[in-house]
Amino acid sequence: MSSTSLEKTTVARWITEVFTPGVLVAGLLLLVAWHSSDTALQAVAYGLVATAAASVLPVLYILRGVRKGKLSDKHVVVHSQRRVPLLVILLSTALGTAALALAGAPRELLALIASMVAALLVAVPVTVFARWGISLHALVAAGAVAALTVIYGPAVTPAWLLVVAVGWARVRLKEHTLAQVLAGAAVGAAATGILFPLLS
Repeated sequence: MSSTSLEKTTVARWITEVFTPGVLVAGLLLLVAWHSSDTALQAVAYGLVATAAASVLPVLYILRGVRKGKLSDKHVVVHSQRRVPLLVILLSTALGTAALALAGAPRELLALIASMVAALLVAVPVTVFARWGISLHALVAAGAVAALTVIYGPAVTPAWLLVVAVGWARVRLKEHTLAQVLAGAAVGAAATGILFPLLS
């Protein structure tokens, strides 16, 4: 492997680690909780519950699976191992949404999480039944930027370069094909770009 090729692979790994789905989901939920809540205390409370349900608990489950040798790594690159982690993410996020709704969380935050659940309802069956590894990195990156675009408008446009970078990284590392990355990005962008504003 040439030095240039090695450098590109290193950059791809760095992008994958920094912009992992758990990090992006947590950051987005905290931001939207802050944007939509009436007080700082509410923002923190709702943001922490949403982040715990949609990011922290699923990540802890995956890390536990890695430690026990049941999962390949924290990104679960072996697609045949993704069934249970995806179902855990889906269930945890759905339960978190229900808890937030009962607590009277802002409609905008609930709408965002509902659109995330909708994206998972597409991604999980594709991965489990079609056994085709739709890229969750691309799905979450595109979904996050689409949500920010809905909230803040055209000012967020440059952030779409992040989606391109994440997609390139996943293909570069040979964790996904270009088709799997494009499919993930399309699902994520559609869920939060279309469904999120409709539910808000």
